[in-house]
Amino acid sequence: MILHQARFDEAIRLFDAANAEDPNQEIVDGQPYPKELVYGQRMSACLHAVAPNASEAVQLAARCQHIRRWTIPRQDFPMDRAGYHHWRNTLKKFHAQVAGDILTQVDYDADTIQRVQALLQKQQLHLDPEVQLLEDVICLVFLQYYFLDFAARHPEEKVIDIVQKTWRKMTTEGHRLALQLPLSPEAQALIGKALAGQ
Repeated sequence: MILHQARFDEAIRLFDAANAEDPNQEIVDGQPYPKELVYGQRMSACLHAVAPNASEAVQLAARCQHIRRWTIPRQDFPMDRAGYHHWRNTLKKFHAQVAGDILTQVDYDADTIQRVQALLQKQQLHLDPEVQLLEDVICLVFLQYYFLDFAARHPEEKVIDIVQKTWRKMTTEGHRLALQLPLSPEAQALIGKALAGQ
């Protein structure tokens, strides 16, 4: 339940305005849109589809999951496993800070802000049901919209490894929903191969 709809709407508007500055474009229905703006909208739509009664904090966190992500590019960190984890951890803190600033601006209370920040930083994953719900949504959006592009840019063994790691992050319900996604035959084949090797 949204306690103050106008405040919530303003937070979403500001999240979208921040992500609308993304210089990277994605083509949707033949039109270019800022990539992270599209991502945030897909996250919200997926969350609404799988958990229409999700808490206000989860709804906020879903929309700002990648807020201003392009400002900390992967190539600024060493291109190895340690560099990847450093980049991801830096992003989590950055997203939490930017989201917190916006939520403070629209007068959210400290408890809600801290909750959104904890969700964005995946604190207590596998233990906190709301963190796990957000993780399921992240994985579902990745598989539906970004998986094939990722697969086209990496060797098959890496793609299979990523699918297996993604699957381990998800709940049983997340697995069920993932297998119902309208995926292409190529994506289905890769996922099937990854799951067969689990």
